[in-house]
Amino acid sequence: MRHATRLAIGPAAFRIGSDWRAPIARLEDLYRDYPRPDIPDFNVHLFAARPWRKFLRPAVHIGGDYSIPDAAPLPLAQGLLAAEMGMNLQMALAQRRFLLLHASAVERGGKAVLLTGISGAGKSTLAALLMARGWRLMGDEFVLIDPATGLAHGFPRLISLKNQAIAVVRAALPDARFGPLLPGTPKGDIRHLVPDARAIAAMAVPAEPALLLFPRFGFAAAERPVPPSEAFVRLTQASTNYVHLAERGFDALTRLVRTVPARAIDYPDTESGIALVEALA
Repeated sequence: MRHATRLAIGPAAFRIGSDWRAPIARLEDLYRDYPRPDIPDFNVHLFAARPWRKFLRPAVHIGGDYSIPDAAPLPLAQGLLAAEMGMNLQMALAQRRFLLLHASAVERGGKAVLLTGISGAGKSTLAALLMARGWRLMGDEFVLIDPATGLAHGFPRLISLKNQAIAVVRAALPDARFGPLLPGTPKGDIRHLVPDARAIAAMAVPAEPALLLFPRFGFAAAERPVPPSEAFVRLTQASTNYVHLAERGFDALTRLVRTVPARAIDYPDTESGIALVEALA
């Protein structure tokens, strides 16, 4: 494609090509401190379905090694979001080295806390605020579990903040780098936060999973233990490649839920959520 860049996030390397320069320029700016690999693991394509759609009401379709047929395109103003979605798509459909969990993760003292739940549970917000308090961010979108060792590997891409969370995190991290505000996306307003220097420098350093958390935002503060059987079912639903990994995926997930304590937490606001996480950790 006419415009392209390469970047590595944790153990995954990407080549992102685009029919337009703007999304690539934005990626190169926000990911400027990340490694530039020679050989990519995955390819992402941002393209116009018809030649004239490069110029007339430009619409960005997402493709690459894997794509979703008939997926609705995004406007060019949301090209950065399209690139992020493209990288997530390749990971979700093509990653076979690691067990992939849709989760956020932070680390302190070599121990990782994994936060997973439905959209709107506040995983990204909690991870960003914990990063502001000195935790190392390991990932916002995915956590990668090595089936051979059981260790969690980081995937510290840009943190995707939505709606009211944008102002909350901006207040907690006034000196951080943010991407442009993207209004009117399918999930409302989105703004991307660049992980701090520590997260980027240590993104190749794995950590031992020490706590599994299933947060829910908007409820009175509470917590309860989650038995391994329930945690196993929840995590199979949070994994995009559990079935493809077959026995390796089953063994990795079984070891995770048997050896790592799990808790469900409810919290009415971010301060309560952070307090619960730090108390349990």
